[in-house]
Amino acid sequence: MKSANELDTKSLLSATRDVPIAVIGDVMLDKFVWGNVSRISPEAPVPVVEVDRESFHLGGAANVARNLASLGMRPLLLGVVGKDSAATDLRQKLRDRGMAEDAIIADAARRTTVKTRIIAGSQQVVRADWESSDDLAGGVEARALDALAGLVREARAVVLSDYSKGTLTPNIIGRAIELAEERSIPILVDPKLRRYRMYRGVTLLTPNLVEAERFAGLVVQTEDDLEQAASSILKELRCEAVLITRGERGMSLFEAESAPRHIPTFAHEVFDVSGAGDTVIAAAALALAGGAKLAHAAELANRAAGIVVGKLGTATVLPEELINLP
Repeated sequence: MKSANELDTKSLLSATRDVPIAVIGDVMLDKFVWGNVSRISPEAPVPVVEVDRESFHLGGAANVARNLASLGMRPLLLGVVGKDSAATDLRQKLRDRGMAEDAIIADAARRTTVKTRIIAGSQQVVRADWESSDDLAGGVEARALDALAGLVREARAVVLSDYSKGTLTPNIIGRAIELAEERSIPILVDPKLRRYRMYRGVTLLTPNLVEAERFAGLVVQTEDDLEQAASSILKELRCEAVLITRGERGMSLFEAESAPRHIPTFAHEVFDVSGAGDTVIAAAALALAGGAKLAHAAELANRAAGIVVGKLGTATVLPEELINLP
């Protein structure tokens, strides 16, 4: 029998089916306005998009949860929304996906984050954001902390999805890490600079290249620069590993006690990178929750990302797509 660290993708997906994963962070709604351009506006030098249709998708931490659900896991999602029509739409999307909304907290003082992308043909023309980015107020934060404790105690892994919209306050970050450490379960973070130094001791950090440069305070031009940036992050945060996503150059995994592992991109065509980081951390969380090594988690995340960027819009990966890869 294969050990957990040697499981193939099919076995790993089977072993993690319906396994609970706590996802805490900034939930949002992604709106896509689809159309075509045939003329330039007479009012300004901008294209006129003749709209055909609109679509709505779960975004941010909710998209991480959506990716986990698509892969057969059971996401336990904690986030904060406003009391507005976007919150109603977001909750309905969760129900449509069969995901619980018990830990989606409403705050009348905030607005639900909505990112609206206008697409002409297959090209994004502009994006408009509606959002609140202040830290949660005391009473709302207290409710979130109460919900957090219950979710993490049930979960086999924890994902912190940070989009700098205020859900991941210092108290919530600290408590999530503390609870995960108490249970000896992996904790993965998709970070932003605002709270970067608070993610000390986590299992895996998944910044993109630009974020890694900002965290380390240097410009990456060579592989040596990349290793220096990763080494700086590992040393400062004392985390187990850093997985840096590098666009067309794939991903690079850095562990404190291992040689760097550079993984070429799996993508054959890139149509849309919207939400690709959510897919990366969801696939990595699945692998670690299933007992796989960090190297296997990075490989699975790379393959999942290669599939999802070949789809237009905020998309997810299906188990059969991963299983049927060569």
